[in-house]
Amino acid sequence: MSKNSRITMLNLGSIMKNSHVHYIIFGLVLCLFPMMTSAGGMKNSTLSTLAFVLIFSIVALGLNLLLGYSGLISLGTAGFMGLGSYIAAYVQDDLGLGFWVAVLLAIAIPTLIGLLVGIISLRVSGIYLAIATLCIAEILAKTFEQAEWFTHGTAGKQSKYPTIFGMPMDRSSMFVVCAIVLVLVMMLTYNIVNGQLGRALHAMRSSEVAAQAMGVNVLKYKLFAFSVATLYAGLAGGLYLFFLRSSYPSTWNLFLSLNLIAMVVVGGLRSILGTVAGAFVIFAFPELVLKKLPVIGDASGLPYVFSGVMIILVIMFFPQGLKGLADLGVTTIKTVFSRKKVTS
Repeated sequence: MSKNSRITMLNLGSIMKNSHVHYIIFGLVLCLFPMMTSAGGMKNSTLSTLAFVLIFSIVALGLNLLLGYSGLISLGTAGFMGLGSYIAAYVQDDLGLGFWVAVLLAIAIPTLIGLLVGIISLRVSGIYLAIATLCIAEILAKTFEQAEWFTHGTAGKQSKYPTIFGMPMDRSSMFVVCAIVLVLVMMLTYNIVNGQLGRALHAMRSSEVAAQAMGVNVLKYKLFAFSVATLYAGLAGGLYLFFLRSSYPSTWNLFLSLNLIAMVVVGGLRSILGTVAGAFVIFAFPELVLKKLPVIGDASGLPYVFSGVMIILVIMFFPQGLKGLADLGVTTIKTVFSRKKVTS
């Protein structure tokens, strides 16, 4: 092998080790799913379920940044997601301002509210912060029901597929948009947690007093963590609206917020790919796998009970979630291969 060939192979190897490349490859694989649907290899319902996994993964990544990296808790994530969905529908359909303005406002307004929640977090913490965020979510939920001029109340807000860069979207193309946005959010989150911001959040999670002693501005980074979490929630809410083309107040409840937390815990705190895997296990696994089983799938609600039991088992025996389970599997495989090399 020539010197240039070796250099090329080394460069290719270093590129393939780049996490951003992994996320891009992951996104390209996701973009193949609509083609499988059109070819008859996947049902439309399956594609919809996977699209919701992508959307919930975006929200869970923001919640992981808040809970896993910053040590803060929020039970109001579903409320911010719902707010983003209603803003997107109102701006695009009622005001007629188009997709980009709708997405921008669906991000900006929940982010501003997230800043206010961050200010609240300076006064309370732990269970009291969880209760405060829950109260904000309940206020938003009641607003969704009562503000009929904005949300159409319990009848739900109906929308239509957007037009992006002059191209009218449909279910398949919106799935691709969700996949692209998820990859961009994963890359952004990776840059945040592996830079100075991430180190500051780690320090704040371990001990606020120690972080302040090291010069970390706790106010600044708490506001940042809540802002990013609500930004992701608002963005995901807009994508939810544009994919499903409807939004109902009953969707944005405490149950969804708890499921989002479960996605983070099951996938693994401080794990980006683990968060996506956790979203699949919590949301898609009961729909796509458990409901297809002979006994479990026949009983109404039993797949979700089985899923809940599985979550408890994961938390009890693998506190690091699916990430810890995957790390254990990789370590076991490496140990087996290393023993085989020694014996040979």
